[in-house]
Amino acid sequence: MASTPSEAVWRPSELELGRRATRRQQSTKSVLIALVSSIVFVVVVGWAILSSPGWEDVRRAFFDPEIALASFPSILAGLWVNIQVLFVAAIAVAILGTTLAVLRSLRGPVFFPLRALATIYTDLFRGIPLLIVLYLVGFGLPALGVFGRVPVVLWGTIAIVLTYSAYIAEVLRAGMEAVHPSQRVAARSLGLSHAQTLRIVVIPQGVRKVVPALMNDFVSLQKDVGLISVLGAVDAVRAAQIAAAEYYNFTPYIVAALLFVAMALPMIRLTDYVSARLAKREQMGGTV
Repeated sequence: MASTPSEAVWRPSELELGRRATRRQQSTKSVLIALVSSIVFVVVVGWAILSSPGWEDVRRAFFDPEIALASFPSILAGLWVNIQVLFVAAIAVAILGTTLAVLRSLRGPVFFPLRALATIYTDLFRGIPLLIVLYLVGFGLPALGVFGRVPVVLWGTIAIVLTYSAYIAEVLRAGMEAVHPSQRVAARSLGLSHAQTLRIVVIPQGVRKVVPALMNDFVSLQKDVGLISVLGAVDAVRAAQIAAAEYYNFTPYIVAALLFVAMALPMIRLTDYVSARLAKREQMGGTV
């Protein structure tokens, strides 16, 4: 006798239903434990801070609401300068970093000078602190007198690009070298040139392997654009410094810090999401 469509519908067994219920109970229990422990931690830390002898002085010096509201417009206007620098620097770093990674991956003795130059560049700018690069570029290059009057924001952007391109190049090179050699061999056997193999096969796979690291570097870049203030650019940090000197209070620095956090938080959460998704894909749904 043929089964009816309603009888042919798959239904989970009692054992599977029990497993699902157990997993839900465990998840609920874990969430409750995490919530309670977080509340206890916040209460303990808050009590320790609020009951400290110098809390009132710290509150007046760092958390004055009136000064925060008064300095907010100028700091927000300065943040727009940081966002512009971030946009330009991110594009330039992606282009220069990819170029350096490709140069370091070139094979054959004829490309040795290019590999050597790329290696010297990455070693040099990964070793020099960004702050020193800003001083060298922002004060050294204008002193040559051959560039005319150039805004300090541009010099700061160039310094950031020079430094972060070296970091990105090494991350990309690590990803490209993680691609199995058989991928290159297969691409060349299909008639692809070396350049086509890099562009179509190696670079896309290499980037996919190092996406979390690249996104973390971008988060660091979002913070370090604030260092252009050392050259005199009126960005969020410089605006906070001016307001702090005007009001003789450190609250504007807290305002600038919160604005930078608000700017970086979406990328931080996106980085966590992408990392978790890639880890889940590699584990094929398993739990470690």
